[in-house]
Amino acid sequence: MAVASSRSASRKKRHERLRLRVEGTVARPRLAVFRSINQIYAQVIDDTTGHTLAYASSLEPELRSATGTKTDDARAVGTLLAQRARAAGVGQVVFDRAGFRYHGRVRSLADAAREAGLEF
Repeated sequence: MAVASSRSASRKKRHERLRLRVEGTVARPRLAVFRSINQIYAQVIDDTTGHTLAYASSLEPELRSATGTKTDDARAVGTLLAQRARAAGVGQVVFDRAGFRYHGRVRSLADAAREAGLEF
């Protein structure tokens, strides 16, 4: 059995295992999160058709000028994503943390999305 040689390879293996169980449908699309060193990205995906229903990132023009921590940026992205998802008619989602641990920025994005009206 091959051993993962780097931190990113280990995360990708965790993500592959996670995706065996997590699938977005029309009724409950998948909220996928990606966290880079400086930015955070999130999108709501219907896996049956392969379409992105809503998206948000910390690179958005309205969020880019915000000053604060990366956790504060993640909270703003979660709120914006939830608003866009609700506008697209999505109320319930399945959370896909993409192999990242559920703490810090990933957790603050999820909590903000829940507070803005998405159900996990």
